[in-house]
Amino acid sequence: MTVAHHPHVIVGATGVADVQAAVRFARDLNLPVAVLNTGHGPSVSASEETVLITTRRMTGVRIDSVKKTVRVEAGVRWGQVVEEAAKVGLAPLAGSSPQVGVVGYTLGGGVSIALGRAFGYAADHVQEIEVVTADGELHHVTPDSDADLFFALRGGRGNFGVVTAMEFSLFPVRELYAGALHFPGDNAREVLQAYGRFASKAPDELTSSIVFLRAPDLPFVPEFMRGKLTVSIRISYLGSAHDGESLVAPLRAAAPVLADTVTMMPFSDMASIANDPTEPGAAVEHFAMLDELSPSAMEAILDIVGPDSDTRITMVNVAHLGGALGMPPERANAVGRRDAAFSLFALTAVPPNAVAAYKNVGLELTDRVTSGRKHPGYLSPADASVESVRLAYDEPTYERLQAAKTLHDPRNMFRCNHNIPPRA
Repeated sequence: MTVAHHPHVIVGATGVADVQAAVRFARDLNLPVAVLNTGHGPSVSASEETVLITTRRMTGVRIDSVKKTVRVEAGVRWGQVVEEAAKVGLAPLAGSSPQVGVVGYTLGGGVSIALGRAFGYAADHVQEIEVVTADGELHHVTPDSDADLFFALRGGRGNFGVVTAMEFSLFPVRELYAGALHFPGDNAREVLQAYGRFASKAPDELTSSIVFLRAPDLPFVPEFMRGKLTVSIRISYLGSAHDGESLVAPLRAAAPVLADTVTMMPFSDMASIANDPTEPGAAVEHFAMLDELSPSAMEAILDIVGPDSDTRITMVNVAHLGGALGMPPERANAVGRRDAAFSLFALTAVPPNAVAAYKNVGLELTDRVTSGRKHPGYLSPADASVESVRLAYDEPTYERLQAAKTLHDPRNMFRCNHNIPPRA
């Protein structure tokens, strides 16, 4: 969702010292601190009382091919990491868009469009985090140096300080059997039902999602999508083309295929799976977590965004979770709701000055399919209330997060986010 910022001052940080100076300035004036990298996933506006730190100038990347790790600074985006890691035959748990910032994505959990079910959340594989806390001090946080803060940062989002760098694992992946199958919207029911059967039998090496898209009738949109509903299935399989073709065959037979881009590809091309837009745009978004892709959930999706609907929703993406995403990590973190089978994301593109008029578009779907529980990686601007944020965590986790917040940010300087307030 588009969020306008009107901060007291903007600090374009080039390194840790700039971040520390900005935080100390805010502390001395008792001002809140907001952090902006790429603009993906904003939560609340930075008001006239806020010190806004931008980290996009902090773009250092250092790969250790022996340890299979990478250290990134706060402004690094996924495209840069994918490109650098591919040079040594390694791959990160990157998101769908190369424009997404690595740090913000990982602090919320981070579900890879290519390798999520195979390896789990990006947050599960973090080794070290450098963070400037509310006192302006830089901490090198590991499981051994500060287990509680290390737990809280991974899944607790930006509540505990400004992360200036992060080190995490890479994986020996050079290629994927991946791409997308595109079908006519008139065949939405057959395709959705085939996808449900496909996902129920998918091995952990197979990550996928189904997308309902009403694309505008504009020249930059592929001709077969312009001004009409299409249903696409995005696929990433960590295995051979032969095995991948066998797994995908029932989908190819489900309905006439408008376009088929599923093939063996180098991991460096993984952004082509989703082909996300690279230009910014105004939009409203809502999320839901699904315990299963049940017949009733399918009917809700077809009723609201199917071929006979007059919905204003632009896109619905239902992503298959489970696999390694459903397993507890080696080092515990705050990313919960690991029992969810699917996530649902509803996005509505809107005119830049009409966001408020569209703010509830999508709720007619998410309210119908959700059980009410949320996930720290799937929180929209509509989920910015303390009550909504609390639904993303179980009670023991939330209490642990509040304890870390009370210790490291007792005045709640870092509150321009999906806020976890300190204890009273």
